[in-house]
Parts: sequence; C-alpha cells; structure tokens
Amino acid sequence: MDDGRWTRGEGRETMDEGRGTKIDEPGVLAESCPETKVIIDPDRVAGANEAITKFGAKILVMDDGFQHRRLHRDLDIVTIDATCPFGYGRILPAGLLREPITALKRADAVVITRCDQINETKLRELEEKLREVNPNIVIARSIHRPVCAKLGDGKEIGVEQLKGRKIFAFCGIGNPQSFFGTIKSIGAEVVGSKIYDDHHHYSPDDLTWIYEQGVKADLILTTQKDRSKIIGDFQSQIPLAYLVIELKFISREDKIRNLIEKVLSGRISIK
Repeated sequence: MDDGRWTRGEGRETMDEGRGTKIDEPGVLAESCPETKVIIDPDRVAGANEAITKFGAKILVMDDGFQHRRLHRDLDIVTIDATCPFGYGRILPAGLLREPITALKRADAVVITRCDQINETKLRELEEKLREVNPNIVIARSIHRPVCAKLGDGKEIGVEQLKGRKIFAFCGIGNPQSFFGTIKSIGAEVVGSKIYDDHHHYSPDDLTWIYEQGVKADLILTTQKDRSKIIGDFQSQIPLAYLVIELKFISREDKIRNLIEKVLSGRISIK
C-alpha cells in the first residue's frame, strides 16, 4: 500500500506557501500546492489542532495516516501500487506493510496506481482480492502519466522532446524500477542509473558522483521527491531535471469524486 511508505517520528514544522525545509513528501506537497499549509507533526491530533486553531483550516487532508487512528476521519482513501500491491505480503521490517491486509476493511476507497504496468488479468485478480477483504469498497484505477521534465530554473522539457534523449536516471524511492520504466516508456534512452535507499538525502559527494556518471547523457533525471532533497545549486555541464508526473484516473474517477463531495456536502461549498 502506498499509504505508509513515509515515516517522520521527530520534529515539527510548517511549510508556508511552499517554502521551508524540503523533506520528501512534505516538500513535494508544499511545492505542488503552494497555497496550502503543510504541517509536519508525528502527533497527528496536535497537527490537526494547529491547522484549525492557527490557520483556520476547514478541511484536513492527512497523508500517510491510515494507521493514525487517534485522529477521527470522515473518509479513508488508500492508494495501492499495482506493481507491488501488498508490500510482499509482510509487515515491516520484513515487508512494506504497516498493517495486515485485513486493515483495508476500514477503507472507504482504494485507488490502484500504475495500472498500465501490469496486465488486465492481474488487475482483476487484485480487485477480487480487495473485494474479498472489503466487499463494499470503491475501487478506482489510475496511471502515473509523465507530463514533462522540469529544470532547476523552472524551464520545462516536453515529453515529446525527451524521446531519443540519452538519460542518466537516479532515485531513492520505494519503487525505483517503475520510475526507470516510465522514462523508457516515453522513448528516452537510459544510459545509466543509480538506486539509492528510500528517503536518501543527497550530499555534495553524491551529486559529484552522479554528474561524473552522467557525462555521456544529455540529461540527468530524477523524481520530484528526490529533487526536493537536493539543496543548493550544483554546477554541471549536464542539466539536472525531475520528471513531473500526474495521477490520471482511467476508471471510476466519478465514484471517488462522489465520495469526497458527499463528505463535504453541507460543510463547505464545493466549486
């Protein structure tokens, strides 16, 4: 389950309009939603109280919070990676699961991601397994669609322009092969790659090594999450960019929207 791959057990800070320390998912959230307050707090109840009392929040969206049951929620949507749906079937540290699969009985909906990376038979088997656990769950399908590559100065390289380009790719995420596969799917040539541990923080030495390895490439490419952890400008003849990905629903988007609108109905105006 994608929900549950990020843990932060210490410290607290608020990312105001996208500024502040960039750390993994919170940094990406702050960058992607610059008008939204992002609060980091291992005590989700305290974080929720701060959002309400300090910022006057009317809607709370909790990321990586399916297991944080002290904080009441009106809607639970779990994302599941189609390429590794149940974290090797084991709970941490043996696998990737935070809870047994039966915990999905608490979920209202599941969004299966990367559905274009497995065949229809496996997708149907996955959906059947989910319904065995929770017969009433809403199941939607989605893909990670590459939009462009974004350089440090904000300039964008269109997906079409990446075709045939030589790419050195690196990342420190939970499913690195999916990232490399996405690069290949747009027609780029991966001439080299490096996988770091999930949540790896990049040192100047790391960046020097990456640039040295990428000398035969036209572009060094990473994920938005990894790029958010690279602080400062590192000079290189080879440009560094991150691949901009958007979640695109391919089925039952209307069901997910209906769930959200039902929860918000009468509480806040929906445009």
